[in-house]
Amino acid sequence: MHRELDVVHARDARRNLGVPLAALDTTTLFVIGVVFLATLIRSTVGFGEALIAVPLLAFRLPVAVAAPLAVLLSVLIAGLIVAQDWRHIEVRSAAGLIIAALFGIPLGILLLTRLNDHVVRTILGLVIAAFSAYSLAARSRLHFHADHRALLLGAGFLSGILGGAYGMNGPPLAIYGTLRRWTPQRFRATLQGYFLPASLVGLIGYAVAGLWVPSITHYFLFSLPGVVAGVILGRTLNHRLRGDGFFKIVYAGLLVIGSVLVAQGMAR
Repeated sequence: MHRELDVVHARDARRNLGVPLAALDTTTLFVIGVVFLATLIRSTVGFGEALIAVPLLAFRLPVAVAAPLAVLLSVLIAGLIVAQDWRHIEVRSAAGLIIAALFGIPLGILLLTRLNDHVVRTILGLVIAAFSAYSLAARSRLHFHADHRALLLGAGFLSGILGGAYGMNGPPLAIYGTLRRWTPQRFRATLQGYFLPASLVGLIGYAVAGLWVPSITHYFLFSLPGVVAGVILGRTLNHRLRGDGFFKIVYAGLLVIGSVLVAQGMAR
């Protein structure tokens, strides 16, 4: 009798998590794998996990679970990287990017609600892809030895727009980092100095909107080993990257992101 009651309680607990009983094990393993891959990319390069995490998680989870889970993981990943490599953060650059982004986020939300989503995605994708393709092909690339105030504020503002509209605020930050020719370690750490407070704001927004459900906590806890492993391995890979090779990886990643945005924008 007690054994039967335990089975009933376990089934009810799983249902309360918002996860189908039969799919619990396979779904959790899938989430762990996706989180590890996304974390590895983020920890190695400094950005780009949004292109992996939310679309893949959405194959097995509702978007209302996948998006807050991705933001929660972003806070954790950024926090771990900042704790490891805070000495590499360009504090003034990160602060300027964050302040400018705060003004861009409301505009991004407005664009999402007022303008044609397909047109916006196509234009943004074309700009990012064109810049990346040019940078990969050019023999000499534009760069600055010190912060360029207008470009810094512009990159932060655009990142806020992209973040508010699509949760994809990495590309403008990555472009600015390449223009500043930050080392791979400084590039990775400074972007996390931006992502940590920005993701915290987004996380608070999800909580205020009532989008926090028990299944998010469930998948987050099960994903922790994958996050830790991804951060450690990504840091090792990042420290092995040098100069032009690193920037080629960044431009290639941006080219992929731009191409995906164009494809999404042209899809009807």
